[in-house]
Amino acid sequence: MNINREIFRIALPAIVSNITVPLLGLVDTAIVGHMDGAAYIGAIAVGGVIFNVIYWLFTFLRMGTSGLTAQDLGAGNKAEVTDTLYRACLLALTIGVVLIALHRPIFHIAMRLMEPEAEVAMHAQTYFYICIWGAVAVQLLYALNGWLIGMQNTRIPMVVAIVQNGVNIPLSLLLVFGCKMGIAGVALGTVLAQYIGLLTAAGLLWRSFRAYLTPIAWRRVVQRSALVRFLNVNRDIMLRMVCLIAVTTWFTAVGSRQGELVLAANTILFQLFYLFSFFFDGFANAAEAMCGKYKGARDVDNFAATVKRVFLCGGVLVLLFTAVYIVAEDGILGLLSDQPLVVASARDYFHWLLLVPVCGIMAFVWDGVFIGVTSTRRLLLSMFVGTVMFFAGYLLLFPSYGNDGLWISFLLYLLSRGITLSVVFPKVIREI
Repeated sequence: MNINREIFRIALPAIVSNITVPLLGLVDTAIVGHMDGAAYIGAIAVGGVIFNVIYWLFTFLRMGTSGLTAQDLGAGNKAEVTDTLYRACLLALTIGVVLIALHRPIFHIAMRLMEPEAEVAMHAQTYFYICIWGAVAVQLLYALNGWLIGMQNTRIPMVVAIVQNGVNIPLSLLLVFGCKMGIAGVALGTVLAQYIGLLTAAGLLWRSFRAYLTPIAWRRVVQRSALVRFLNVNRDIMLRMVCLIAVTTWFTAVGSRQGELVLAANTILFQLFYLFSFFFDGFANAAEAMCGKYKGARDVDNFAATVKRVFLCGGVLVLLFTAVYIVAEDGILGLLSDQPLVVASARDYFHWLLLVPVCGIMAFVWDGVFIGVTSTRRLLLSMFVGTVMFFAGYLLLFPSYGNDGLWISFLLYLLSRGITLSVVFPKVIREI
């Protein structure tokens, strides 16, 4: 097997999928931006924050499923591959139903924390109360996408993401401007696109993996030992996500306290960080799929070779993004904002963005490797260390260095995660 070819076969469709994921929210924002009143944009922003926190928290379902599936695939355990899919879908369905059942208290708690203006809150409620009905589709897509990545297939998630966005745009436009439904039409268009995406994923999965879709053996699916293993993996990843959310939320909040110019600058620079991470996550997905498969097959040589090649690909990506950011700094900042003061503020901190890929490469690659081998307790440890380093850096540096201290703290967070996983990686090799 050509490992380089296999990495790119998995990574490239995953990159396309990652880039299209934020388009659903972007489409909603663009449509309400053409409605009469700024409150609609604020409502989408408020609703988007709530959904981002909720759904980000439950992305463990995607990650945990991919690693377990890849390992069972490598071990040739077809029955367990199938059972993992059914367990993931069962948990996804349960989470989705619970979120729908609790949507009223969730929204009211969010409003107490965010305290938007009355008109914004009213429109946000309309948007949230409709969009929440897509929770089941979103959670099931997490489960299906995780299983497909574990099966070394990222093409289907890519097609699903493209279909979702291709449907969402005309559907939302029709409901908003054709049917005069306003913000309710935006929300309904998003929900319908999510379920169309789910049906597309289910249909493509049936066509490509019909041999695995045997009748559900409930006794095996809910077997205590298998469930404990599945839930333990997902628990660790969920706690890891809590730490991640804490860091990014605090970063945004501290930026906000420094005034609108610093907040705008940090937001622009963070979007460029996200752009890099969307590309890099494609290679992390390849590491998940391939390292999990080789662990299941007890193939140490190909496992080690995959890790080296993914690091090599990551290094090339770091050099590429760093070069583009250096050469095209003015053009990039001008594209993201036409306000001179905002651009000038972003330029003041742009040098920290240049260090993000360098400091983050180890964390991003190791995340994929450790998810693939389901060494989730070590992943949680590294995230905990990173979170401690971030807040320690903030307490020590921010009072004297302001926003520069905040960015240094974020770099310490990325770097310490990567170093921690590098230290414990030899134990992973010995366990294969």
